[in-house]
Amino acid sequence: MVEPLDLDGMGQAELVRTGQVSAGELVDAAITRIEKINPLLNAVITPLFDKARQTTPAAGPFAGVPMLLKDLACHSAGDPMYEGMGFLRAAGWVEDEDSYLAAGFRRAGLVFLGKTNTPELGILPTTEPLAFGPTRNPWNDGHSTGGSSGGSAAAVAAGLVAIAHANDGGGSIRIPASECGLVGLKPTRGRTSLGPDYGDVLGGLVCEHVVTRSVRDSAAVLDCVAGYRTGDPFGAAGPAGPWLAALDATPGALRIGVMTAAPGGSATVHPECVTAAEDAARLLESLGHRVEQAHPAALDDPDWIGKFIELWAAGNAWSLEYWERKTGRTATPADVEPLTWALIEMGRGVSAPQWLWAREWLQASSRRLLAWWDDEGFDLLLTPTIAIPPPKLGFFDSPVDNPLAGLFAAGEVVPFTPPFNVSGQPAISLPLSWSKPETAGAAGLPIGVQLVGAMGAEDLLLRVAAQVETARPWARRRPPINAFTD
Repeated sequence: MVEPLDLDGMGQAELVRTGQVSAGELVDAAITRIEKINPLLNAVITPLFDKARQTTPAAGPFAGVPMLLKDLACHSAGDPMYEGMGFLRAAGWVEDEDSYLAAGFRRAGLVFLGKTNTPELGILPTTEPLAFGPTRNPWNDGHSTGGSSGGSAAAVAAGLVAIAHANDGGGSIRIPASECGLVGLKPTRGRTSLGPDYGDVLGGLVCEHVVTRSVRDSAAVLDCVAGYRTGDPFGAAGPAGPWLAALDATPGALRIGVMTAAPGGSATVHPECVTAAEDAARLLESLGHRVEQAHPAALDDPDWIGKFIELWAAGNAWSLEYWERKTGRTATPADVEPLTWALIEMGRGVSAPQWLWAREWLQASSRRLLAWWDDEGFDLLLTPTIAIPPPKLGFFDSPVDNPLAGLFAAGEVVPFTPPFNVSGQPAISLPLSWSKPETAGAAGLPIGVQLVGAMGAEDLLLRVAAQVETARPWARRRPPINAFTD
């Protein structure tokens, strides 16, 4: 029999359902993998092994399948919650209840093995918090895993688990998926609830889901956790049927626009990332789709970045105040990283009217953006996920006299993902390319491509992703640092 943990989550669940392996055996095997490989990666920062062994999984579609929770936003009852902050670790913070999302994971039968590393407050597109140390990319341990779901992505890529929680406020599902060679779907705004603690986060930028190795796992988990909850400020229209079942339908011949230059010329796109998107375009053409160089003009508006930063900086100032109120402690500059403090100071300087004007401007921009799908006849937009191959650890470091340097570096690396947090559209990163081995080690580094759909079009994105996965499978690609047995 194939080693169970070498399979995706649905494959593992099938073994449990048919009695070929027990949930306890899966959990023990995953713990063994984490104990062996995690010291090389620093992906899991809070083990929950004893609780996992004592858990009787719910009889859901993933009954008995082990997973990891990102240590940001999605909290689980009785477990530590740090969000990459020494401030919360010093407070010994423990949550007393499940978030709605964590409860949904439990109902699906998933078993929590621990919490994964994340940058402080999820701010940077790399996972190198000072409080917990960097997470290392299993494809090359001198390189970043992306952020802010980098701990989760490293764990899944290395085969510690098949499924790990991730969230996305500017690309934090898609960026780590790209840098670690995974499937990363950012759902439509309102698709998954942020309750009971939050109505929205950062003005509606943040959404929740997972990173996976297979398209079907992403679809099946979404079936388990999606849905409006009473009081949510946003609600996404439901699909015609289960997303997993949608994978069986052909997407038809689609009209797909390709964009390889950064929006508004805001960054220089590395030739290997351009090549990855162009190669994906050729693959899509070979599958019967009409592909052309085209993109929404709204993406090139020069005012977009400044308005986004106002919204985002103010949201991060709120995040620190949220934790100050919850813990009853006042944070000082010594309690957080210099970049975090500088960004929060920037956010505190954004007035309420200024924040509302920025949000109104971005909403109007989103209307113009979405018209490309609604009025101009396009089904999908194809872009590189990020502008450069996975950078080396330390790329986003900020000198003492310029604490925001890492933030500005981020703007040059991730120009393609934030616009769709603003618009609320679903987008998915797929692992279709790897960098040249001579520039990044024998295995190369993953380079993902992003597909963006209209509002509520996860079904179409997942159908196309499944079609591409069948045409160019990636399941057998293994990073040099891994726990796989095959």
